[in-house]
Amino acid sequence: MIKAPRGTVDILPEQSKKWQELEQLIRSICSYYNVQEIRTPIFEHTELFVRSVGETTDVVNKEMYTFADKKGRSMTLRPEGTAGVARSYIENKLYALPEKVQKLFYMGPMFRYERPQSGRQRQFHQFGVEMLGIESPYLDVECMVMAITLVDTLGIQNVKLHVNSLGDEQSRQNYKEVLMAHFEPSLNELCSDCQNRYATNPLRILDCKVDKSHPVMANAPRTIDYLTDGAKAHFDKVCALLDDLEIEYVVDPSLVRGLDYYNHTVFEIISDDPRLGNGATLGGGGRYNGLIGELGGQDSAGVGFAFGLERMMIAIGDELGDDDGLDVYVMPLGEAALDLAVQIAAMLRANGFKTDLDYQQRSMKGQFKSVDRFNAKFALILGESELAKEVVIVKNNATKQQSEVDLGDIVKYLENEIAAGEHHHE
Repeated sequence: MIKAPRGTVDILPEQSKKWQELEQLIRSICSYYNVQEIRTPIFEHTELFVRSVGETTDVVNKEMYTFADKKGRSMTLRPEGTAGVARSYIENKLYALPEKVQKLFYMGPMFRYERPQSGRQRQFHQFGVEMLGIESPYLDVECMVMAITLVDTLGIQNVKLHVNSLGDEQSRQNYKEVLMAHFEPSLNELCSDCQNRYATNPLRILDCKVDKSHPVMANAPRTIDYLTDGAKAHFDKVCALLDDLEIEYVVDPSLVRGLDYYNHTVFEIISDDPRLGNGATLGGGGRYNGLIGELGGQDSAGVGFAFGLERMMIAIGDELGDDDGLDVYVMPLGEAALDLAVQIAAMLRANGFKTDLDYQQRSMKGQFKSVDRFNAKFALILGESELAKEVVIVKNNATKQQSEVDLGDIVKYLENEIAAGEHHHE
């Protein structure tokens, strides 16, 4: 028997209803913020991720699904969404559009070869937002507020916004030197990954899971103490705007994010919701002003964030996915009735009713079991005597009342019944 590859899961109809609701909710929040959808290819030239995400990152070094196509070109299944959006922004000259700020979102599968665990698959789904075109602390804050709004709307508990600043190019340079001096004496006590990072990208040492309790981590210098005046002014404005909007946040100096393209503001949304465990990161992001230039475009500022949808699914538990059920289940009794039932079902569907019918010539009792399983509001019973009289029996499953209805009046009758039921509930 062939099974699904390790780190992948089937999303079955029962679950996919919840996924659709989550996606629908995300889409409506994007529309409130005037953020438009962009759909980029699932695979790109490998070089795109090496240049944007960073050669020294774990994602590029250890986690990418890379393959040679038939012409021997190196392709990679996308491990994250920002690089593809940045490439598309350059290639399609979105920077030249009359609206300077382009607000885009993407939603779909990403691929990373890592150890599967709860909420973390090798094929996982991400929702992300990118706001490209200008460098502004106001856009940093709009991203954060949008991310918080999403989490609040889903009713996820115990959520905290963590923010930090990595500063501009000069700030990073200043900080890098101080950091290297700090780690140098105890370098041989750190893991081999950290020793490699020391030479290539010392900032990543702060993100290490292996050495996180080592004393040299606790007293490491903080990025925000080495910001240039311009970078400090940017970060102060971000914090002031969050204060004005009364959004709770913590300045977290250890927050660096794992990808190379970040500068200035970085943030994460961390939840202690019991369903996820303590300190679980739901999503995060930040500003990446150099990325477009790095990929060969005109220098354009950008800021964005992304959420893993699997994690959100765990966090929202059973809050989503209530099934309204079918509107109508058509119950033909006998072969002649089935021919007419097919026509009735087609007419009902064309008029916007969620409809199914029995094709198996089952007994009335067997068909009523399906009515219950599909949680149908109405059952339409069609036997020999109804055929002869050109009527159907309509049973309202909420009130248990039955009525005889002419074939030509079914749609009108059902519309009135549904309207009356809704009125009754108010």
